[in-house]
Order: sequence, then C-alpha cells, then structure tokens
Amino acid sequence: MRETLFLLADLWMIFAGYFYGWKFIRRYGNYLLGLEWMVVATSGSNFLLWSLLGAKSDSVLYDLAYFFDAFSRSVGITLILVLGLMKVTHRYKPSRGVDVAVFGVAIVAALFLRPFHGADLHTDRGAFWVSVFYVVVNLLTAVFLCCFVKRLWSAGARWPAVWTGLVTAAGTTIAITYDFFPLPFDDANRTIFYTAALATWGTQGFVYFRAYRALHARNAALDPYPARTAGAPA
Repeated sequence: MRETLFLLADLWMIFAGYFYGWKFIRRYGNYLLGLEWMVVATSGSNFLLWSLLGAKSDSVLYDLAYFFDAFSRSVGITLILVLGLMKVTHRYKPSRGVDVAVFGVAIVAALFLRPFHGADLHTDRGAFWVSVFYVVVNLLTAVFLCCFVKRLWSAGARWPAVWTGLVTAAGTTIAITYDFFPLPFDDANRTIFYTAALATWGTQGFVYFRAYRALHARNAALDPYPARTAGAPA
C-alpha cells in the first residue's frame, strides 16, 4: 500500500509539472515558471525510474535525483518561483538574458550542492549548513508567497488565496522536515515522507498555476498594459 501511494504521488507530481509547465509557457509566455515546473516533473520521472529499477545508490539516476533536488531547493522553487510570479504581482517580465542567467545559476548551485546530500548532519558541518540554507531560502520564499496570497485575497480570488496559503505552509513543513526531522515511524527508504513530499510538490504546481491564472485575469481586467520586460524603457 505504501509503495502504491508513493507511485501515485510521484505520477501526480510528474503530471502537474509537465501539464501546468506547458500551460505557463503556452498561455502566458512565462518561461521561468514553465521550465521550472518541467524540471520538477523531470525530477519526478527520474525518481520514478530509479525506484522501479531497484533504487540502487550506485546508479547514475541516483546522482541525477540529487542534482534535480538541489536545483529546485536552492534556486528553482525559490528565486525562479519568485521572479516568475512577479509577472502578475509587479508587472515584471525578465528578459531572455535574465531567464538564461537564472537557470545557469541554478545549474551551478545544483552541481555544487549535490555532493552534500546524504551526509550526516551531526558530523559534516558543510552538509549541516547546506541544509540550513535550504530551509532559509524556503522561508524567505514563503514570505513572498504570503504577499502573493494577500494580493490574491485583495483581488477577490479568495479560494486561490486560501489554497495557496495552505500549500505553501505544507511545502515549508516538508522543507523543514526534509533533513532535520525524519519521521520516526517511517521505513529506511523514507517512503512515507517522500510520498507526502511528492504529493505536496505536485499540488504546489497545480495550486500556484491556478493562483497565477486568477491574478493574471484580474490584472488583465483592470490594466490593459502588459508586463514590462526587464531593462526595457518604461
């Protein structure tokens, strides 16, 4: 039963990532959010394949799993998420150069941070501070998302605001639990935790898209001017 729920949670995250990622790009031209959603979905696909092939620690899929994990926890569902959402909160549209630069930073960060995964936080100070970093950037992102929730509420999008607040709280709980508070009743593979994490991340992809759509529609109704491109004259 645990394994079935894990697979369903992973499939949900994969679907939400690819489906809503494509919608972000196709419907709104938001490559930051669209591509990051697809990175999350690709991470889920890799994780699923790795699990089905025996979950071996010497597999290249194992290294890829931690690369994608570091990518999204450090820059993806933090800086990239904030910049992407600013298109509907501040009418800010990064230039293609900014898009490329931010993803470049995410790749470099993932390559640097990936080796710290799996280390004992009690004996490896580097791993400990990397885990602290993940929590801090998640909390800073949550602060921005609280402002995002406030804008949704003020715009009359009450249910998207409520669901965004709830899923953000769930995501922050996962981030804090991830390295520092392993569930005592979980198995050696942390199946329960990863099931909850995958389900939460997939739901974040779904909820944030709906919230973005609601605020975009509200902005379009009130302001006919498109989001400005970074560096373009006002």
